[in-house]
Amino acid sequence: MALITTGNGLIRDLEKFGALGVYVPLEGGYEGRYRRRLRAAGYTNLHITARGLGDVAAYLTRVHGVRPPHLGKKSTGSGAAVGEVYYLPPMISSHLEHLPPKSKGLLLWIIEGHILSDQEVEYLANLPKLEPRVKVVIERGGDRYFRWTPLEKTLLAS
Repeated sequence: MALITTGNGLIRDLEKFGALGVYVPLEGGYEGRYRRRLRAAGYTNLHITARGLGDVAAYLTRVHGVRPPHLGKKSTGSGAAVGEVYYLPPMISSHLEHLPPKSKGLLLWIIEGHILSDQEVEYLANLPKLEPRVKVVIERGGDRYFRWTPLEKTLLAS
């Protein structure tokens, strides 16, 4: 890998396939450079972790309920003993509504993607087909150098 990379190959493949699985060196640093290149190319970045997502489709595209951690305390009243349910708006559509006018779209960068099930990865691979303004990059594991492949191909490998 060159010391200074332009990221054109990643941008070209992301626009071609819509969803990529990346393998990053465990010491880190490279993914930040590529995210910066994608931001300079006109994409708005949304950086989340795969841990604690729950139902990926509901979390990203529908109104969904969450409970805050109860920290060992029980709530009072007739509700559930673990706390009230708070409803959050869908993450992707709320970010798409607030995109800048000249933006190419929303880049969903998911770290720790190795814990996602095959069904969740398959849904994320098809998400750019459902919403063309959304591009997905999932960190699928570690490697000695930064490399990427279409997300569908990472399903076959796992």
